[in-house]
Amino acid sequence: MKTTGSESSGGFAAALLSDDTTTAEAVSGALARVEGLISEQLCSAHALLTESATHLARAGGKRFRPIFTVLAGQLGPHPADPNIAISAAALELIHLASLYHDDVMDEAQLRRGVPSANSLWDNKIAILAGDYLFAQASRLGALLGVEALEIIAHTFAELVTGQTRETAGAAPGTDAITHYHRVIHEKTAVLIATAGRFGAMFSGAEAGQIERMGRLGDAVGIAFQIADDILDIASTAEQFGKRPGTDLREGVHTLPVLYALRESGPDADRLRELLAHPLDTDADLAEAIALLVRSPGMKSAKDDLRHYVDRALDELDGLPNLPANRALRRLIHHTVERAS
Repeated sequence: MKTTGSESSGGFAAALLSDDTTTAEAVSGALARVEGLISEQLCSAHALLTESATHLARAGGKRFRPIFTVLAGQLGPHPADPNIAISAAALELIHLASLYHDDVMDEAQLRRGVPSANSLWDNKIAILAGDYLFAQASRLGALLGVEALEIIAHTFAELVTGQTRETAGAAPGTDAITHYHRVIHEKTAVLIATAGRFGAMFSGAEAGQIERMGRLGDAVGIAFQIADDILDIASTAEQFGKRPGTDLREGVHTLPVLYALRESGPDADRLRELLAHPLDTDADLAEAIALLVRSPGMKSAKDDLRHYVDRALDELDGLPNLPANRALRRLIHHTVERAS
């Protein structure tokens, strides 16, 4: 399988580590090993399964979770431990699998700037491809030992719980924003928290540092999802890699929407009117997006984003001041800038 992921993730990592060539080379080498592991896991199946399961991997992406795992691994005494790359590959396969299933549930047409698997083939093939990716992630997880496999199983369960919680919606009497934060902790942040824990754990970091990397990953993951939710409203398909307003079309109320719906005034009243029924027309979707972009709710969502970024930076302050620490700091700032 020829992918663009290694090139793009290596280039992104090199930019984050522009102040330290030695560490940049080590990180790029580890990321190349991650790509090799992903390729090995996905190229030995039935031809249709191989083609569909490798579709998103070949589309590239920055490989945020592997980069986070490998950078976390640079903070411990054994940054070259091979289990760092293995765990990074396993987590990326879980992430890719979740995208296949998400696209089926959302009836998405684009992912990473290319047609989604469900639009190229059909829902059945997309689901099977996602299942295969999960299976191969478990195969890699088995190489890491029982403790790591238990962590992977817990992470997977949290992902499914978050998707279920989002699908079911907030229970009566539950604050919608509290519900939202719990969902994104389970759907997004838990996987990045596990990436941080694995990098620190397999590099031989102290127990306190492993826990700190888990908390750091959780804060970064929530910030990352809030940034995505802002971009889903305030970006173009070319910038975001998928059609803007996907969540709005599916009736999913993300953080900017929840805050905007709490506002008063003509714009908020019109937004509530639009969102009271499915956004079936492009005109209604465009109007809803325009109202959200200028709503105070967008500013409130960006304030929440800043809060989680500050939490992440506070965790970094307690970790060794190494090139990887500074790279993680740049990665966190990049999360904010992409949604600014």
